[in-house]
Amino acid sequence: MKMMKQFFILIASITFTLSCGTSTNSTSNDRDTTSLADTKNGLPEPYATESVKKFSKALGWEDGQKPVAPAGFIVEKFADKLENPRWLYVLPNGDVLVAEAGTKGTMKSIAGFVSGNSKSRLSSGSADRITLFRDTNKDGMPDVRDVFLDGLNQPLGMVLVDNIFYVANTDGVLAFPYIKGQTSIIAVGEKITDLPANGYNNHWTRNIITNSDGSRFYITVGSASNVGENGMAEEFMRANILVMNIDGSDKKIFASGLRNPVGAAFNPYTKTLWTVVNERDDLGDELVPDYLTSVQEGGFYGWPYSYWGKHLDPRMNSAGKELVEKAIVPEVSLGAHTASLGLAFYNHTAFPTRYHNGAFIGQHGSWNKSTFSGYKVVFVPFENGKPSGSPQDFLTGFIANEDEVYGRPVGIVVLPDGSILVSDDSANTIWRVRVNK
Repeated sequence: MKMMKQFFILIASITFTLSCGTSTNSTSNDRDTTSLADTKNGLPEPYATESVKKFSKALGWEDGQKPVAPAGFIVEKFADKLENPRWLYVLPNGDVLVAEAGTKGTMKSIAGFVSGNSKSRLSSGSADRITLFRDTNKDGMPDVRDVFLDGLNQPLGMVLVDNIFYVANTDGVLAFPYIKGQTSIIAVGEKITDLPANGYNNHWTRNIITNSDGSRFYITVGSASNVGENGMAEEFMRANILVMNIDGSDKKIFASGLRNPVGAAFNPYTKTLWTVVNERDDLGDELVPDYLTSVQEGGFYGWPYSYWGKHLDPRMNSAGKELVEKAIVPEVSLGAHTASLGLAFYNHTAFPTRYHNGAFIGQHGSWNKSTFSGYKVVFVPFENGKPSGSPQDFLTGFIANEDEVYGRPVGIVVLPDGSILVSDDSANTIWRVRVNK
């Protein structure tokens, strides 16, 4: 296995070097910044606008403040005083698990985001734990809170299969014995597979979900760079969705060319795998759109050579032509630089019919655009298992002004009663959205 990995790395490196000829790092100083939009699909030309870094300052929410949902819904605080709550998972007994983790390193490596109420958290890194919430009186709000697992390494994805609880750390998947009803696990986890954790730490998240019969895992792994600027050898097993048996065996690439897939879910109507993907930076305000797409086994989605199908990235100097010819066009554009992360299909009936079987998406928000984009939860309607309309604003009010935000939504999960939870990692809060009956 080690020799095979070294072989693939060598081939990737040689191919990348021969194809590119020159470095993938290029500047826009000599680019035409007044190019007309691509009239074929509405995408502008690369560098049509200057690439801008505009970081948000997170203020947190004052007492009584909260995000805004459409008429007919109520937004309420489910939990607070967390430490970078990223991802959510609901156990069969209704307990809610929250993965508290974040980017490790200096403020610079965290892409410049500043939190007005948690600067020490950003500079110190990651809580590396999972917290449990339980609603014992069935009023929709938790009255039990406990540390479910601690001492992890940037955990995100969580899944229970039979009596084994699995956690996707940034560098591997751990398995823990689970007893129904326990509020804390003290057993030592068994690592069932390694995951690549090289490269810059911006794409540390590893989501994990299982198929319907619990026999296979699907794991999202983001790239180790923006556009392969450190060579494709650094991208071994990165920018992919991996698949493996639940014991860790037969691990392989399910789909590739996905720069940073995070949210992943099977459509409840068709059982097709879908994911939301963060696309590349530094090509201008409107490039490249993040997207929601179904995921084909063996499919290639463009990164780093092309985007939105066969649109060539000019920094790649026409490398990867054979792969580009096979690049799949995503189904739904979610807007450039929105940092779309969370994904949950609405498989309940408590919300109005128009939401049934559609997809809620958490947009963490931009840093590479002259005006803020994202910073909200959007909804994509589906009919017969396919998107039937453009993304619609669902949970808004996170943006305070042109420089500041109150919070940043990330993970989304549907509760057994049909309400949804949204994690707000900058405000260390979880919001519940329910129908106003």
